[in-house]
Amino acid sequence: MELAQVRLLVTDFAACYRFYAEVLGLKPQSGATEGPYEKFSPSTGAAGIALQDRAMMAGILGELGDAASGHRSLVVLRVDALDSYCEQITARGAELLHGPAPMTDRMRVAHLKDPEGNLVELQEWLLLRA
Repeated sequence: MELAQVRLLVTDFAACYRFYAEVLGLKPQSGATEGPYEKFSPSTGAAGIALQDRAMMAGILGELGDAASGHRSLVVLRVDALDSYCEQITARGAELLHGPAPMTDRMRVAHLKDPEGNLVELQEWLLLRA
């Protein structure tokens, strides 16, 4: 078994597309800016994040027609230089909710939301200090 992607069901597809492509800098697979589906990949690794239009999935599973409420997901992205990356994405319109700040002795994190309110955690892994 292999994890192919994490898929987020979104209502404002175009806004979310811009966020993941232009603000976070992930590479879109096809350039389908208006949906109903797009997969985004980081510069390294095999797994990706995909967006799917919520209304399209509601046609298959009717219960998905209701608007999402609360935090139902947390997308985690690892970056090498957290402070620098946060400066870049805030310059492109991201609003940090928290950090960059230590989370444990092995990790620093920052948190933000995408246009649909999905939480995004940015992680910088640290070497253990002896």
